[in-house]
Amino acid sequence: MERVFFSLGSLLAALAVAAGAYGAHGGSLLTEEQASWIAKAARYQMYHALALVVLAGAMIHWPKHLRFLQVAGWLFLAGIFLFCGSLYLLAFTGIHTGYVTPAGGIAFMLGWLIMAAAVWFKRP
Repeated sequence: MERVFFSLGSLLAALAVAAGAYGAHGGSLLTEEQASWIAKAARYQMYHALALVVLAGAMIHWPKHLRFLQVAGWLFLAGIFLFCGSLYLLAFTGIHTGYVTPAGGIAFMLGWLIMAAAVWFKRP
């Protein structure tokens, strides 16, 4: 699973750079509001893509806590797709997704909390 999180984190970081560049240099194709949504989505995507890369290292360093760390990783991925994905969808199509964005934010927060707590729980 370490390889999966490391690879996905790296790929999602590259996509965050591309999205951020498009948002910053989209010119007349984007409104100021659309550019703002893209910038926010790209920023949160980058934070959590890097978190996945760090998490992969933590999984190697603390193998006894693998299950908790895996849950944190899946929550980060869910957050990227829900939170960032809904902002990209809004920016590019104008479709509002209701509670999907906050659900992604909650996934991010839970991922961080589980990651923080993971190393304190002992597994046999």
